[in-house]
Amino acid sequence: MPRTAPRRRAEPLPPEPRPRRGLPRPSGRTKVTVAWVVVALAVAALVAAMVPVGPGWLPGVGSVAVATTYTWALAARTGGRPLVFSGLALVLGTAALVLDEEALRTGAAVLTCVVSAVLAVMGTVPARRFRQAARECGFALLVAAVGALATVGFEPRIALVRFEYVTLGLALVAAFVLVHRLGAGLHGLGRRGVAVVLIGTVLLAVTLAYAELLRRYGTPGLVTSLLDAVRWSRENLGAFPRPIETVLGVPALVWGCHMRARRRQGWWVCAFGVCATAPVANALANPSISLLECTLSVLYGAVVGLLLGYAVIRADLALTGPRGRRSRRAEEAAAGRPEPRRTDALL
Repeated sequence: MPRTAPRRRAEPLPPEPRPRRGLPRPSGRTKVTVAWVVVALAVAALVAAMVPVGPGWLPGVGSVAVATTYTWALAARTGGRPLVFSGLALVLGTAALVLDEEALRTGAAVLTCVVSAVLAVMGTVPARRFRQAARECGFALLVAAVGALATVGFEPRIALVRFEYVTLGLALVAAFVLVHRLGAGLHGLGRRGVAVVLIGTVLLAVTLAYAELLRRYGTPGLVTSLLDAVRWSRENLGAFPRPIETVLGVPALVWGCHMRARRRQGWWVCAFGVCATAPVANALANPSISLLECTLSVLYGAVVGLLLGYAVIRADLALTGPRGRRSRRAEEAAAGRPEPRRTDALL
C-alpha cells in the first residue's frame, strides 16, 4: 500500500479585520493651533473685561481658558500627561468660579501665575546669537504677560508681598525640578554649571534679603533717598523697573538661551529666568499700579536686563571662547546643540 499522506483540504483564510470607523486623531500641529486660538480668544475676553465691555463672567472664563491651555502646554512640553493636568486645572478653575470662594480663587490665581512663569521659560529655544536670545526673552515675557491677565481675572484677595514671594518661590522650585531632568541631573553640571548656579543663588538671596531688610530695618535717610529715586523715575519716565527682573531674571534668560546652543548646562542658567517671568506674571496683582505703569516697568526692566545679558555673554565668550573674529564666527556657526522645536516635547 502507498505510504503517501492524504491530501489536506485548504483551510479558509481568516477574515481581514475591518477598519474601525471613528474620528481621526488630531495631529500635533492641529493641537498647537487650537491652543493658540483658545489663548487668543481668552486674551480678547480678558481685555474686554478690563475696558469694561461684556458680561461679568467674562474675565473668569478667560482666566480658566488660559490656565487650562497653559497647563496642557507645560505638561506636553515637559513630557507629562497633558490631558490629566489640564483636566485638573479646568476643574479647579471652574470650581473657583462656580463656588466663588476666596480660597479657591486665590489658589487658582497662584497656580496660574506659577504655570505661566514656568511655561514662559520652558517654551524658549536655544539661541546662537544675542539677537536670537533677545527674541526668546521677548517671547517669554509675552507668555508671562498673558498669564498676568489670567491671574487677576480670578479676582483673588491677597497680601501683595506674600503673593509675590509665594509665586516666585513655587516657580523657582518647579523650574529647578524640571531642569534637573533636562540638564541630565546634578552630575551634568560640571564645575562651570556649579559656579553659575551658586552665583545665581547668591544673587537671588542678596536681592530678596536686601529688599526685605531695607523695608524693615532701613535707616530713614537711606529709605528716603531710594524712594526719591523711585518717585523721580515714576514721575518722569512713567515707571520704575523691578530689580529682580532687571538684575537677575532677564540676564539669566538671555545668557541661558545663548549657552543652551552650546552646552546642556545652559538649562540651569535658564531656570533663573523665572525671576523675570514670575514678576511679570504677578505684576497686575498690585491694584495701586496702573496697566500703563506695569507695562513700562516690564519694558524698562527688559531693556536694562538685555544690556546686562549682552555684557555677560561677551564676557563669557572672551573668557572661554576662541580668540579672533574668524574663530568666533566659526564657533557661532558650529553652535547648534540639538533641541526639539518650540512646539515639541523636550523629553
